[in-house]
Amino acid sequence: MDTNGFGDLKAVCVNGTPLAYREAGAGEPVVFVHGGISDLRTWSGQVAGLSDGYRCIAYSRRFARPNPDIEPGQDDQLIPHSDDLAAFLTALGAAPAHLVGNSWGGFVCLYTAIRHPDVVRSLVLEEPPVVSLVIGPRNRPHPGTTLGNLVRHPARTATVLRFGARTMAPVQKAFRRGDEDAALRTFTRGVLGAGVADRITPARRTQMRENASALRAQMLGAGFPPLDPAQVRAVRVPALLVSGELSPKMMSAMTEYLAELLPVVERVRIPGGSHLMHEDRPDAVNAAIREFLRRAA
Repeated sequence: MDTNGFGDLKAVCVNGTPLAYREAGAGEPVVFVHGGISDLRTWSGQVAGLSDGYRCIAYSRRFARPNPDIEPGQDDQLIPHSDDLAAFLTALGAAPAHLVGNSWGGFVCLYTAIRHPDVVRSLVLEEPPVVSLVIGPRNRPHPGTTLGNLVRHPARTATVLRFGARTMAPVQKAFRRGDEDAALRTFTRGVLGAGVADRITPARRTQMRENASALRAQMLGAGFPPLDPAQVRAVRVPALLVSGELSPKMMSAMTEYLAELLPVVERVRIPGGSHLMHEDRPDAVNAAIREFLRRAA
């Protein structure tokens, strides 16, 4: 396929859409799922670093480069990405797999463990933004869910509401007025922290710009999917929650909540890591993944 500078990739069609992927190594399958404004390139350090002991597969989710872009006006909901992942694993003969997901990709992995438990062997989740556990689904707080959590977990809920007011709402406004640069700038500073966002590399900025249209569709469309604490408590596979030392408070708050809910869970904090910890500190993240997979096996 034409990879437009991505190198030698393969592709498989699932649920009516082609998904590009890169594979290396042999052994138990470990599948990497990127977050928003990213694609399979974000996992280059993990595919190279872990393929000596595992079958490492990094793919680009639908609408992420080099896959076809999202059509104008189309929504980008999370549930189809979960169904894509399950079909992708089956098509490649990689089920059940150890799933490693960053941010929105971590949410996809968690949802896949809930909807398609037979294809998941374990979970490594880098700060999935499971805000619908706190304020309800979509991109606006649900009054009943939000008020209930303000009573039970006031600090956590306030953190999520501040993130919505300071990051989500300004990003939505910027996209609505057609200012993509402002939307990306605000989003990046909100999820990475201002200091980290100001230091990202030109290659990372390019990856963000090339994948901005799906973020726009998500922000102006369905947003966060429904998620109930009972669904998370029902996940039985081992899970490793990975957080970055430099990540914003909202990301830490969501990780702490997941740690309370998941039945079989471990945690690790990456020194000097941001929300993109696997890019910032690939060796530390690889070591944490390798040790977790050794125990999970």
